[in-house]
Amino acid sequence: MFVLTRPDAAAQAALDMTAARKATTVDIPSLRDYLHGGAENRQRREDIVRVLSADPVFSKVGRDNMSRSKLFMRGQAMTRRLHELQNKLNWSNDDLRRSLSILDETLPLTLHFQAFEPVFNLQAGPALHAEYSALVATRGILGCYLQTELAHGTAVSALETTATYDPATREFELHSPSLTAAKWWSGAAGRTATHGVVQAQLILPGGKRMGPHLFFVQLRSLEDHRPMRGVVLGDQGPKALGGFAATDNGFVRFDRVRIPLKNMLSKFAQVTEAGEYVRPPHDKLAYGGMLYIRSGMVTGAGMMTAKAITIAIRYATVRRQGTPSPDGLEPQVISYPSVNGRLMPILARAYVFLRLGKALSSLFTTIAARLASGDTSLLAELHATTSGLKVFATTTSIADIESARRSAGGHGFSAAAGMGRLYAEWVPSASYEGDNYVLDQQVVRAALKAYRALKPGQTDLPPSSAYLQRLTGVENPPSGFTFTSVEALVADPSTLVALLEWRAALVVRELANAGEVTGMDAARVARAVTDAFVAARVAEMAQEVEKDGVRKEDAGVVKRLFVLYLLTSAEAALSDLLVHGLLCGTQEVGALRGTIATTCASLVPHAIGLTDAFAFSDWELDSALGMYDGRVYEALWERAQREPLNEKEVTDAYGESIKWVLQNGQRRAAEAQRNAKL
Repeated sequence: MFVLTRPDAAAQAALDMTAARKATTVDIPSLRDYLHGGAENRQRREDIVRVLSADPVFSKVGRDNMSRSKLFMRGQAMTRRLHELQNKLNWSNDDLRRSLSILDETLPLTLHFQAFEPVFNLQAGPALHAEYSALVATRGILGCYLQTELAHGTAVSALETTATYDPATREFELHSPSLTAAKWWSGAAGRTATHGVVQAQLILPGGKRMGPHLFFVQLRSLEDHRPMRGVVLGDQGPKALGGFAATDNGFVRFDRVRIPLKNMLSKFAQVTEAGEYVRPPHDKLAYGGMLYIRSGMVTGAGMMTAKAITIAIRYATVRRQGTPSPDGLEPQVISYPSVNGRLMPILARAYVFLRLGKALSSLFTTIAARLASGDTSLLAELHATTSGLKVFATTTSIADIESARRSAGGHGFSAAAGMGRLYAEWVPSASYEGDNYVLDQQVVRAALKAYRALKPGQTDLPPSSAYLQRLTGVENPPSGFTFTSVEALVADPSTLVALLEWRAALVVRELANAGEVTGMDAARVARAVTDAFVAARVAEMAQEVEKDGVRKEDAGVVKRLFVLYLLTSAEAALSDLLVHGLLCGTQEVGALRGTIATTCASLVPHAIGLTDAFAFSDWELDSALGMYDGRVYEALWERAQREPLNEKEVTDAYGESIKWVLQNGQRRAAEAQRNAKL
């Protein structure tokens, strides 16, 4: 009788990974440079990874079993070690920022760099900047950003904390008038920060309220770290899913705390010694720091998505499941359309977000330089763009991380998989730096304003509303859309861009004519507007792939990723496309979905190479399922052996609980048997 011999799955996994890596034709080094902004940036990042991964302070062994308190203390130890390494290796502050972005957990120091320092540098007046800028730059003081309150978050105008100016003493009095005025969720405020930038309602002599403004305040003594007089503060407790465990998101209340006049961040809005108000050139200048954070969140979404999809694709490549072929091997999971059809679009979005994020960060740098000289002309454009992209990038990447985790089956639920940690660290991005539902409304407001200002034949629209040009000429909306071959779309994706731009223009016009904007309308229209903006950028990226350093032989593969992004964006917009006649029925929808399936399948041979280009080390991913060498089952086994519950052959719970339960059950079973015989 013939007996099928199944190959050893653990050994086969390593062979499958080696074979997959050999199968790709893309040049991984050039793609790494492309994704990381050039060879110099990529090499610097790898140098820092090498240092951190070899340092025991940054070891991740046993991290999943640590308590919140231990994780916080570990985070502080890592912060100290980063500064020791900066001194020892002569790292720049940019290197320090890189090291924080490389670590896969948010440290309190991150908030100093992301929120406190940029806001201070952008808005501090000359006297305040001269006194504190060096300390801010060297972390001689540690900062936080205090905006959200217990009862108010995105609604900045409703914040309760007050800053009342007293011309007699030339001071502001910071005060929390109620429990709900307590600052809440401020990263590093709980136990770390010595100073903060505070959003408070400015009140002038006579009780005149001028709305929220920014103030610089000392929270703790630089001598013994005790809270300053009138400041009540602490950690607010653990977060959902165990996320942000190393960061002390905290509460702060002010009891008539006095600060000098110069501590108002007064580069733009000012209060004179006599208590008169000097208006800023633009009423949104105070939100420049928040715009900076949002501009970086697209890159953050790209990095988190890239980690999740690297793990998912590596595991799908070595995981075999299904009916064995004659050689005894089950199919690789990634070969199934139901799997690669989920994973390849996520890979495409990771590439798009990383490239788009770099462009957005460059845009903010340009605008920050203009703001410094008093030029506010691009501020509204940046606000509209970053609002839409923040919503889109965070919402999409959160869903993609979870989809990647689910693709790993049961093992995806293990902490050893690493994807649960990614989700826990990234899921709050949907609500911080502006709640996504509220930001949708701001995107729609800007879109309606641009539509109502539109003139016939106008061609000078900014990028955020360029899609409206579709309505200014003689061109009519296409009645039906023909999906050509993948190769034709790779050569020219402009028809896909036109499809998404027409969709945005038509839904905005529809909303303008409707008059009333509901919450669901806002989300739908904001997504359409953002899709159109990103589609145009993706088409530009596709045209410039070779200029940006990708080999000619590999450009087609990268462009195919970009086309897949555009195709899946169109699929996600099907309801709008059908309602407005841009697609006409099941045949065109079937063609769209068929093109997506074909594109996904064509990318499978390159999937390992395309994820290797993200350049994540095993230490960075910290995932048994995402091992570079494919030895996932050995890694899962090894981690299980390190579980503290396995240190004793017989658990202490046996004597305390399990033994009693067993004996109780045995006694009751014996009683039941005796009763049955009676």
